[in-house]
Amino acid sequence: MNGDAVVSIGTALITFIGAIITYIIVPFLKSKTTKEQRDNTIFWVQIAVNAAEQIYKEKGKGKDKKEYVLEFLNSKGIKVTDEQLDALIEATVYELNKNK
Repeated sequence: MNGDAVVSIGTALITFIGAIITYIIVPFLKSKTTKEQRDNTIFWVQIAVNAAEQIYKEKGKGKDKKEYVLEFLNSKGIKVTDEQLDALIEATVYELNKNK
């Protein structure tokens, strides 16, 4: 597989994940929490993901980054399911990469 094909597949995958987050996960989260709770959680997830990206800059550290985010959120008393956390992390990383 050449580099262009890998980039095309990666772009399609990111678009697909973005669509899932936008049309399935976000409405589900909204139905289960208040706006203030969502805003607070999103704020702390963004802080934690940005910090993890700075601490673990090298490739292949996804597990370490996620563990850092989980520990950080737990220290703030934020309780989310693994599915919710994955969606929030993916959305935050997507935004980070989009803005680079």
